[in-house]
Amino acid sequence: MELKLTKPICFFDLEATGTNVAKDRIVEIAILKIFPNGNKESKTWLVNPEIPIPKEVIKIHGISDEKVANEPTFKQLAATVYEMIKGCDLAGYNSNRYDIPLLAEEMLRAGVDFDMKNMLAVDVQTIFHKMEQRTLSAAYKFYCGKDLEGAHGAEVDTEATYEVLKSQLDRYNEDLQNDVKWLSEYSSRKECADIAGLILFDKKGREVFGFGKYKGKSVEDILDQEPGYFGWFQNADFPLYTKKVLTAIKLRKLNTKLK
Repeated sequence: MELKLTKPICFFDLEATGTNVAKDRIVEIAILKIFPNGNKESKTWLVNPEIPIPKEVIKIHGISDEKVANEPTFKQLAATVYEMIKGCDLAGYNSNRYDIPLLAEEMLRAGVDFDMKNMLAVDVQTIFHKMEQRTLSAAYKFYCGKDLEGAHGAEVDTEATYEVLKSQLDRYNEDLQNDVKWLSEYSSRKECADIAGLILFDKKGREVFGFGKYKGKSVEDILDQEPGYFGWFQNADFPLYTKKVLTAIKLRKLNTKLK
């Protein structure tokens, strides 16, 4: 079943130096852009992370320091990547918890004001786990009936993820809606204010912390009660996008007080 689209959607996959969104860097990015008329555009870039790639990570994706030594940095590629995904929705495999937060971090680090407010995000892994509980290679075998050759290569993974989602729509046509907004809502785990899930929305739509000693408590209340917490948070090792969201909440609160 082909996707019903009202605007382009970009399936993307990242390979990186590790899984720490705040510290690790992208070493490969692949984007498969699907247009409402069915046309496709695909781009893959190797990226110089400017930090060493751990040996245990190289064993997973096969991208070594030598392989990316002469490749552009993400800062050099950021504008090109952003131009390709701008005005599109995003989709990936485990993308809500990893790829999107890491991409946002790299974009902000490169000076691109990346924001998800007008983007929907479809996480194919979440749909798969809700339906079958397996991995991407198993998902590809289960839904598409083929072995995934070259897994952990960004280009291979993006194409496989796109094929899996289409097959999911065929298999669960009575349970899934062929609508990106519906799929985005279905594949989201929690209502997050940031991306990384450190700031959530409660049942009343208020921002609350999703971690630590203030977990479940109102962000605005904590910023009022603990004035030094904001500074500590901004100087600590948290994702840049989360810091951006916290700053926006603080400014909104200040503006409310001034009115």
